[in-house]
Amino acid sequence: MYWKSAGVAHTEETVALALQKAGEYGIRSIVVASNSGKTAALLAGKAENVVCVTHANGFKEPGVHELSPGQREILIEKNVKILTTTHVLSGAERGISRKFGGVYPVEIMAHTLKIFGQGVKVAVEISVMALDAGLIPFGEDIIAIGGTGRGADTAVVIRPAHAANIFDTYIAEIICKP
Repeated sequence: MYWKSAGVAHTEETVALALQKAGEYGIRSIVVASNSGKTAALLAGKAENVVCVTHANGFKEPGVHELSPGQREILIEKNVKILTTTHVLSGAERGISRKFGGVYPVEIMAHTLKIFGQGVKVAVEISVMALDAGLIPFGEDIIAIGGTGRGADTAVVIRPAHAANIFDTYIAEIICKP
């Protein structure tokens, strides 16, 4: 499915398509980018293993986290795993480029993935992060859901590799994207 536009308007349909594909393929793990927890809540209880990947603390403002404590509790009660950590495709390298200028290899990789859409870049990033954190099994296809700004507009079937071997990551299918 190719959406005519990007953004939050496609969240519910993206989640529905991802769940349908998970059922068809017997995929047990779904990793979702969700900063407010709203998109993750749509998946709660609908897949065997749901992992919510948030922005890192301080992403928007130093010392501040976007996922409210109340929403975090709700997701945890619904057996959603929450991962909040440095982003694998920016992190410290972004700090170097901000301080000294220039573009560095990981940023080039991130921008190259954005050629396929912001959500595809996010899907690759969050799936690698979840694998590195031990929240999804190694060597299995999963579904990763990302978006452009708020909400979800992209879902992919992906077999992530650890960050140390990120080029071994395999995107098997794009379920939907703008």
